[in-house]
Amino acid sequence: MNNTWRQLYEEWLNSTVIDGETKAELRPLAGSPEEIKERFDGMLEFGTGGMRGIIGAGTRRMNKYVVRWATQGLANYLRESYPQRTEKKTAIAFDSRHRSREFAEETALVLAANGIKALLFEQMRPVPQLSFAVREFGCLAGVVITASHNPPHYNGYKLYGEDGGQLVPEQAGEIIRSIKAVHLFNGVRTISREEALAKGLLEYISEDFDDNYVQALSRLSFMPGDKSLGVVFSPLHGAGVTIVPRVLKEWGFKNVYIVEKQAVPDPDFSTVKVPNPEDREAFTLALELAGQKQAHLILLTDPDVDRVGCAVRNAQGSYTLLNGNQVGALLVEYILGRLKEKGRLPSNGVIIKTVVTGNLGKEIAAGYGIETLETLTGFKYIGEKIKQFEENKERRFLFGYEESYGYLAGTHARDKDAVVASALIAEMTAFYYERGQGLLEVLEELYRRHGYFLEDLVSRELKDLTAASEIMESFRDGRFDEVGGFKIMEKRDYREQKARNMITGETRFLELPRSDVLYFLLENDSWFCIRPSGTEPKLKYYFSVKAASGEEAAQKLASLKKALLEA
Repeated sequence: MNNTWRQLYEEWLNSTVIDGETKAELRPLAGSPEEIKERFDGMLEFGTGGMRGIIGAGTRRMNKYVVRWATQGLANYLRESYPQRTEKKTAIAFDSRHRSREFAEETALVLAANGIKALLFEQMRPVPQLSFAVREFGCLAGVVITASHNPPHYNGYKLYGEDGGQLVPEQAGEIIRSIKAVHLFNGVRTISREEALAKGLLEYISEDFDDNYVQALSRLSFMPGDKSLGVVFSPLHGAGVTIVPRVLKEWGFKNVYIVEKQAVPDPDFSTVKVPNPEDREAFTLALELAGQKQAHLILLTDPDVDRVGCAVRNAQGSYTLLNGNQVGALLVEYILGRLKEKGRLPSNGVIIKTVVTGNLGKEIAAGYGIETLETLTGFKYIGEKIKQFEENKERRFLFGYEESYGYLAGTHARDKDAVVASALIAEMTAFYYERGQGLLEVLEELYRRHGYFLEDLVSRELKDLTAASEIMESFRDGRFDEVGGFKIMEKRDYREQKARNMITGETRFLELPRSDVLYFLLENDSWFCIRPSGTEPKLKYYFSVKAASGEEAAQKLASLKKALLEA
């Protein structure tokens, strides 16, 4: 038996720092070495985006002691990295999950104990509003307590830099090293709430601050005035209820119907299997309400409100769910079209998407003379580009998106923003509706103009991380030149930062950061991409095909998926 994790278990039981409730949870495990090892064999992993885990006692669980430990590391990093800043501030938000408020307050009190002023939202608020607050208040960092759309027994700790964006790998690496240098008990400082308030090191962000955020979003509307379109909205028991209905109202929507059962901040997410707008089953209650109200549009945001899914009423009177690639492409058309109409389309404008996001939006942007840049998977890379353009003025950011239902218009935030995306999707639907078109008809027009693009994502569970690595290496070293009848035109290895032309043999350098991602460009603008999860024994396969018709695209996609997944 490994004494290290057994010793950690005993240390928690005997420590004067650990509270009675936590010890009561741990004592019954004395005769279960496997459970003890699972909870205490190392620390909860802190990655580039923060940490996420099952709520409970132990060093590999989400609890107030692990939250304090991570926050002390953050505090040490901020004090060492910004010695010239006399007032150091950090903004903190939380969602509706179990213990989110508690973990947010623990974060604030550790920062306060280290002389860093904590600006804590009084009530749950969306991730993009935290990103906005970091910028608005001139903070050095931001923290959101959330596990996004994970199951109810999870929670997490998302970290943001002073630009309001998620940390890029280099900065994240420095903070991770700082966190790992902290002793879980002896190295952590904290003070009481009363002392933090008395010293002016804890300040609550009231609901009045919503006005600033709502005003910033209002500048992004192309179509002021009342709108009769019927919109059904569900926050899926999360923070979206605090702000999305207000923004829709401010943008002129008079007929907004909220799914009341899902407007309750329920940490168990009791009306859905998973609170994920990518999951069709999450739309069940919203579809029922939309049918009753004959609504034109359904919007669902995830608990921390950085992603939004939608469904639109079709010609048959039922509802069609749109995926992230389709919504992203429609928003590219809408935003660029309205900017051009108003004479505000900048010559140096740019759209940003991730490498695994479909290319229809890129084709649309090119039709407007607008360049599309690509980043690695993760909105932090899009945020990094926005910051770069803000500093060098070379380009003007217009819109960023990823296939996993994340969108951002405007530079008020540096993470995907389901609040402004919801408002823009609704406004876009109303715009075309007034002209006698539905979004499905607009999408069909775009397909006819640019080609029928069809994408899919398949996640494969594997026995362990080693298996994922072995499969990646087999594709990396493989000598095949076609798959599923598609000729391979180019192979891009982002880990090696090299792209090889499979026809001429020529290679070129890939400027994006190193990442274990393989991308295969196929003939006729089709492609597939493979990447490991990084934290789980899982591989993600992304597929995209382009064809002259929807039927041909479906056939091509089925053929490509079959060939690749069997390989």
